[in-house]
Amino acid sequence: MVRKPRETFGSRMGMLLAMAGSAIGLGNIWRFPYMMGKNGGAAFILLYVIMLVVLCLPVMVSEYLIGRRGESNPFSSFDRLAPGSKWRWIGFLAVLASACILSFYCVVGGWSVKYLADSCILAFSDEGDYALSFGSFISNPWKPLLYTLIFLALTGAIIVFGVRKGIERMSKVMITMLFVIIVMVVVRSLTLPGAIEGVKYMFVPDFTKVTADTCIAAMGQAFFSLSIGCGTILTYASYVKKDENILASSAWVSFFDTMFAIIAGLAIIPAVYAIAYMNGVEPDVSAGPGLVFITLPGVFSQMPLGNLAAILFFLALLLAAVTSAISLMEVVVAFIIEEMHRSRKKAVALCFLVCGVVGAFCSLSFGPLAGFKLFGLSVFDFFDYITSNIMLPLGGLLLAVFAGWRLRRANFLDELTNSGKLRIPRWLSLTIYYLVKLVAPIGILLIFLNTFFS
Repeated sequence: MVRKPRETFGSRMGMLLAMAGSAIGLGNIWRFPYMMGKNGGAAFILLYVIMLVVLCLPVMVSEYLIGRRGESNPFSSFDRLAPGSKWRWIGFLAVLASACILSFYCVVGGWSVKYLADSCILAFSDEGDYALSFGSFISNPWKPLLYTLIFLALTGAIIVFGVRKGIERMSKVMITMLFVIIVMVVVRSLTLPGAIEGVKYMFVPDFTKVTADTCIAAMGQAFFSLSIGCGTILTYASYVKKDENILASSAWVSFFDTMFAIIAGLAIIPAVYAIAYMNGVEPDVSAGPGLVFITLPGVFSQMPLGNLAAILFFLALLLAAVTSAISLMEVVVAFIIEEMHRSRKKAVALCFLVCGVVGAFCSLSFGPLAGFKLFGLSVFDFFDYITSNIMLPLGGLLLAVFAGWRLRRANFLDELTNSGKLRIPRWLSLTIYYLVKLVAPIGILLIFLNTFFS
């Protein structure tokens, strides 16, 4: 069978923004601030950056390299690079991880749709019991489910137009809007009285709060935020032209993602401290996932120009959610198109159906299915835990092992330097190679085993 020419990104900027959009998502705005709040603030950020540079960036380079060299979905990319071997099941694990993440991710994406709608009708203009309001909403059997499906449909509507007309075009628009909006929210947050204490919390480390669990949380957040191990980078890399600089692109995407996570923290943490200061109470920055949907609406209700800040913030939250969701869905859609030989429209419809059903169970786990547990966790928490702490690190570990041990070193360096056309110092190329081959697998394995046995 003659292989159809694969679609590619139309420009380098479009590719970088699409990959940055894959990394920049709810992991930065919804998950990073509360993970930082639960794990010691500045100390967590420092550990996060260390994990990113030493472990995640080399694995990201590996995933990028495998995707561009394989020129296919994750399953077929491994099969093409190691024909007849069982390595292709790493690709299937990546597709499964993307489907699992998308299934619970679209629930939170649905919440962002609902809260943007609420902010537009000035629902956060008065003080109220936002914890009660949030709890009442997510426990409702059909309202959050409806918003979940709306969010999933919005994601599918972008994916159905393909790589250039759908993913690349919308990424350019949404990422640009996202950065402008979040900076506006940061400016408003930092001008509140008492906000400086939140800034200190983020940038003055307290190492007494650092434990083994902090290291595990930092690594899990880095993998989750960069979407490493679930095939998104690999799939996007399969659409990248052969003259792109893999190392530079990976570094830029990691930089954008980290900077945005810190900027998102500056939009949220100082505002929480400021309102606590105004009310004479202790700030609570460890409120878990509810930090965005419970604490912040209360902050906006007391903030001058809070209505506008709420609209901008929840619009940014929705944009971030969609840019990551389209990368997750594209992994599954590319697999269905190339392995099941379906059209893009049918592949999107099938992905919508499967993730919609699983997402419904995740959504209902806050309401009618709250008593149903998987290994002591709700359905939503179960999918969050197994993807962040097991599937993504395991996928990253296997990616590094494949790139470092299954691929020949000559092939690795050839792809990294674009067949010698890029003037990358040999010492740097070899450093990246041995980080992938030795350091990343050992580091990930040690932390992964600690997570497993604990």
